[in-house]
Amino acid sequence: MTQNPLPFTQFVVKVHSRCDLACDHCYVYEHADTSWRSRPKTITDAVLTRAAERIGEHAAAHGLTGVRVVLHGGEPLLAGPERLRRAAEAFRAALPPGCAIDLRIHTNGVLLGPAFLDLFAELDIQVGVSLDGDRAANDRHRRYADGRSSHPQVLRAVGLLRRPQYRHLYAGLLCTIDVENDPVAVYEALAELDPPAVDFLLPHATWEDPPKRPADRGENPYADWLLTVYDRWEAAGRPFAVRTFDSVHRTRHGLSSLTESLGLEPAALVVLETDGSFEQADSLKTAYDGAPATGLDVFAHSLDEVARHPGMAARQSGLAGLSAACRACPVVRSCGGGLYAHRYRDGGFDHPSVYCGDLMDLINGIAARSEQPPAPPAAAAPAPAVPAQPVGPPGPAGLTERQLDELARGHGGADTVRALARAQLALTRTMLAAVRTTSGLARSAAWELLTELDTAAPAAVDEVLAHPYARAWAARRLGGDPAAGLGPLAGLAAAAAVLAGRGDTVAVPARNGVLHLPTLGRLDLGAGAREALVTGAAEGLTVRTADGAAVPLAGPHWQPVRRVALAGGWELVLEDVDPQRDSHELPVADRLGEPEFASWSWGLREAAELLDRDLPEYAAGLRAGLTTVTPLRPGPPGRDVSAAARQAFGAVGIARPATAPTLALLLAHEFQHVKLGAVLDALDLYDPADTAWYDAPWRPDPRPIKGLFQGTYAHLAVTAYWGTRVRAHDGLPGEAAEYARARFALWRRYTAEAVERLAGSGSLTPVGLRFADGMRATVAPWLAVPLPRAAEAAAERDRARRRPVVTG
Repeated sequence: MTQNPLPFTQFVVKVHSRCDLACDHCYVYEHADTSWRSRPKTITDAVLTRAAERIGEHAAAHGLTGVRVVLHGGEPLLAGPERLRRAAEAFRAALPPGCAIDLRIHTNGVLLGPAFLDLFAELDIQVGVSLDGDRAANDRHRRYADGRSSHPQVLRAVGLLRRPQYRHLYAGLLCTIDVENDPVAVYEALAELDPPAVDFLLPHATWEDPPKRPADRGENPYADWLLTVYDRWEAAGRPFAVRTFDSVHRTRHGLSSLTESLGLEPAALVVLETDGSFEQADSLKTAYDGAPATGLDVFAHSLDEVARHPGMAARQSGLAGLSAACRACPVVRSCGGGLYAHRYRDGGFDHPSVYCGDLMDLINGIAARSEQPPAPPAAAAPAPAVPAQPVGPPGPAGLTERQLDELARGHGGADTVRALARAQLALTRTMLAAVRTTSGLARSAAWELLTELDTAAPAAVDEVLAHPYARAWAARRLGGDPAAGLGPLAGLAAAAAVLAGRGDTVAVPARNGVLHLPTLGRLDLGAGAREALVTGAAEGLTVRTADGAAVPLAGPHWQPVRRVALAGGWELVLEDVDPQRDSHELPVADRLGEPEFASWSWGLREAAELLDRDLPEYAAGLRAGLTTVTPLRPGPPGRDVSAAARQAFGAVGIARPATAPTLALLLAHEFQHVKLGAVLDALDLYDPADTAWYDAPWRPDPRPIKGLFQGTYAHLAVTAYWGTRVRAHDGLPGEAAEYARARFALWRRYTAEAVERLAGSGSLTPVGLRFADGMRATVAPWLAVPLPRAAEAAAERDRARRRPVVTG
């Protein structure tokens, strides 16, 4: 049993205890537990207020940098918009400075309409929807009490979530498996809805009440069903995240699981019922009546007391908490014994999962389809917490004092980076207005439409103008680049019109026979084509030639912008069609083939999870501000290539590296340049008249003050990364451990020297000195980490050669 339980980071809050559907596979109403009958239908203000206070206290006591709160039920929408508003506002207000909140709601979707979605957009609540596939599959279980289908209502709800103004709220779909449903039909029905993520869940069952296993479906039908879906998903290039499949891949290669039902990571979730009682995971309701109960409540008990409950401790005990059969199993590090509730038998949980054979076949089946053999997991200690600064009034550039201090230390949480993004969007708008003024566009039809849409559909205009390369074009135009024509302005207007869906038509010039629509894609109209008419209506995008002939948006002529869905609702554009993407001043890659896109997608998903786990002080800002990754052409063998662009906030350019950890490092490194560029657009950190050149420890040639500042700031993330590698290899022998220690020794020394060189330059403004102090405070703990003499000696040899390796 765990002596010092880990803090909770996920809170499932039951805002309503009843449901408007009568799903016959529901663990709340149809399984062993009957506690719902005696609970209030709706959570009260008193419970909400005290729950928010408890979560805030818990976050402050443990220095949490983020928590996830899921509004749940029953059906949470039955609580009504005002109750949901009070809940969201209470939880957000109760958190301490420096702790971000990921607010979500999980719904069956039948009540989900524009009014709720407008509320969720205002409150930044992401929405997950339960859907078991096509109508036949969904109607097998998810019906109203009178037998009516819920499928049309759910499709309508998901259709709303896919609209441009709500797309950012779309968290994904949850599908409960029934092996009598056709797995291909289920997969295709869900994929058609373009979800960012899908959870395929095993139906809750125990050894006492086992899952159905039809005689004609084989010995392990759930594995067969999932592997059929897996093959379809792989063939499609993994178009969305699937936590089960992603978790198997991750755990086989030493990374953490993304779900409690797999892997050995300790559970960090607690449930709050409508009456204020704390419970263990909801899935335990399938074991026996009262199984999830703790006897603790929000009024009389702290969350630390809940964490010490024996049931909670059991779910945090990892390998030691599994049965002897599980501990001896060759796939235990991926399987983790399965979901805790599924182990119940003869009054206890010291057993393998009732899905043991299915989990074994699933993991081995995925392994057989993978190219790389599994590797043992690396133990990594948590990164040192960054002390939170008190929230103060807005300071320079509209940033609060806390936000400015976060940036000064090289970090920047979600709210800080969003503040930078808002300022950058305002700057883009200012630059576009300057283009209009200097280019004689007073009566431009494209400009007039943009102006009209900015009033009628501002979210659509913002989405297009926030694309990094919209500003890149404006900067080139204002800088007198002869190649920066005015055609892209019409492209921006057309893209905004498509997102607005009002039926507006825009004439867009083609360049060399190619039509480009920012955020949407590129269409080859054929040699000699000079213009196309683009219409954006509710039913989608249509393109016609100047003589009115429709151009099909299909086949190799149409290359849509492709997005990669990452865990936690993060979505990145993998930009390989925008003509302005060469702003990074390095050769860009051509359009990626499907295998290359799949490889990028997998790498980005792995990198995102590594950043969340090992570099949380950088990951929160990346999630809030990095929207676009532009593939670059590879450099010479052994050299990783990456770049940021000052006029393209939100984008980084990277040549696909060999490993996901290196990709994570490049993302963090280049986004440091992006953040600092945004700061420099608003604040002077050094004297712009300084013409001196300064020694940059990592380069053989001197740098201007601007280059030294940018390099130092970026290398904070590089040093932090190598620090995590040192912790991951703590006490371990081998070349990888030695290499990590040598890199950390080198980069902490380089970065510390560069900070002092900046501070002593005499060129920094008061705000620049504040940044130097912040960076010094970040470096100081690194300098105190003891390292073997061999690591220091290796670092000294690299330093003498002035040939440091930034990545690895």
